[in-house]
Amino acid sequence: MIASDLKVAAVDVQAERRSDGSILLSNGIALPPVNGTIPQRLAHWANIQPQALFLTQGDRELTYAQAEAERRRIAARLLAMPLSLERPLMLLGQNSIEHALVVLAATSVGIPVAIVSPTYAAPEARPWAKLLRVIGEIDPGLVIADHTDLAVSMLAESGRPGLEVRSLKDLGWIDAVQPISDTIVDAMEADVGLDTVAKLLFTSGSTGHPKAVANTQRMMVSNMLGLSAIWPFLNDRPPVSVDWLPWNHTFGGNCCFNTTLWFGGHSHIDDGRPTLKSIAKTVDALRRWRPTLFYNVPVGFEALLPFLESDPVFARHFFGDLDFIFNGGAPLPTALRKRVEAAALGSVGRVPMIVAGWGSTETAPFSSILYFDQPYANNLGAPMPGTTIKMMPNEDRYELRVRGPNVMPGYWRDPTTTANAFDEEGFYKIGDAAKFADPNDPSAGILFDGRVAENFKLTSGTWVNVGALRLAIVNAGEKLISDVVITGHGRGEVGILLFPNQEACRALLGEDMSAMFGTEAVAEHPLIRERLSAILRRHNDRQMGSSTRIARFMVLAEPPSAHHDEITEKGNVNQRRILERRADLVERLYEDAYAL
Repeated sequence: MIASDLKVAAVDVQAERRSDGSILLSNGIALPPVNGTIPQRLAHWANIQPQALFLTQGDRELTYAQAEAERRRIAARLLAMPLSLERPLMLLGQNSIEHALVVLAATSVGIPVAIVSPTYAAPEARPWAKLLRVIGEIDPGLVIADHTDLAVSMLAESGRPGLEVRSLKDLGWIDAVQPISDTIVDAMEADVGLDTVAKLLFTSGSTGHPKAVANTQRMMVSNMLGLSAIWPFLNDRPPVSVDWLPWNHTFGGNCCFNTTLWFGGHSHIDDGRPTLKSIAKTVDALRRWRPTLFYNVPVGFEALLPFLESDPVFARHFFGDLDFIFNGGAPLPTALRKRVEAAALGSVGRVPMIVAGWGSTETAPFSSILYFDQPYANNLGAPMPGTTIKMMPNEDRYELRVRGPNVMPGYWRDPTTTANAFDEEGFYKIGDAAKFADPNDPSAGILFDGRVAENFKLTSGTWVNVGALRLAIVNAGEKLISDVVITGHGRGEVGILLFPNQEACRALLGEDMSAMFGTEAVAEHPLIRERLSAILRRHNDRQMGSSTRIARFMVLAEPPSAHHDEITEKGNVNQRRILERRADLVERLYEDAYAL
């Protein structure tokens, strides 16, 4: 059975149908008055529950009282450094207790923090074109980095040797900075309002270079108040989470981190990653802490499930206190969802709510939220309280646009790109498309139907819906298909570049046989290709037209490369980048050898 004892708001979606064919969706649940800031919640909980755990990492523990004292101490010293609204702080580092304290300290006194992916500064990213572009746009007054030696070398090579770099892993240097007086700190804290820019977070760059999105306190606070309105149980039971999602992305930094702080919860900073090499660290952390909320992306669930399915004791521990599972980044394939549900039922006799949200870096993060039970993996749910979603007719679906307190004021120092991002009514053009789950009942949710720009036409003039087709293939994949990239632009038929699930392929071959082959050989083993061919033929048998039938496929031995921007830190495949980088493989795909 699905867990049903949680206090969850009723679904009440209002739809206004307009003469131009557009539809405005809003939530009947009112957004509470938006006030306060994210850092002020730290002081709030430090006063109410000073000894409660806020963050843990490894064997380290940080209470709310300790965090508030450190925030105040660091803020007084950051104000003495060359930092301001015009000269933001740049932070280059992994999630850590120090990372959290620096961000809370800076944003509490009006210093914006540009939180940049550490991969931008990795040695293999030389000559660091992305990072240097970001530095040029932001013009930071100070860089705080995990690896100071590397950052200094990078800046020297790039002609910015004078930019000060300090350590994030060891904040001991902060003690040598003469602090600003308490009176000035108090005044700076009082000046921080809802429209103060708190963070500069960067888009993935999948459709161009990364853009710096100004995230205000209003955007983040309205998201938290919206969650409190639809999930009142969060106010009654402080959440406990084990979380790896990177804080330089909006899901990790604005959803996971802010939810913990806003509701007075405890988050364990997970040093693991959803890969075969690193998932064991996550499992170890989950054995120590019992989460009430669990955030992940599809690739993360895929990596964790074998442990839940093979270890009943661990499964009972994991699901025992779990109120809900939050999937983000991409729709959770039906096959994975069914495995999660089966593992929960088999261990504790109930299934926690499996929910999702939809939004972007520009909406910090949510524009809609799935907070009710439904059967579709791609259901985006209902608008967040206070947010209006405009549905503009686009072929046989709708283009989605968003307006509300969660939407950015604009891109940092880029008025032209900002102006182009909004329509004449002030709606942000997010670029996604959707259909109604039930055209007669908007409260049934809206179904994600791909990106407006990623779809293409075959030479027959037939449109190919890339997002929907990708999800259908992955769902049909019987665990063997990790992801696919859809091809066929300007051609007569659809093809796919297929990334296999190496673990599932080896399991199919058996230990003795798989041990004889390397990664490339396993991917191209005749038995694997035969099974994949059968899966794709069964898919084709259910299709009516050329736009959804797979005519050819190629199994790729080389996984998506994070270094080449083929995959994000959250594990999402960048279709456009893979098609660009592997254009030679796309050409080969349309040779006879790869026909299905």
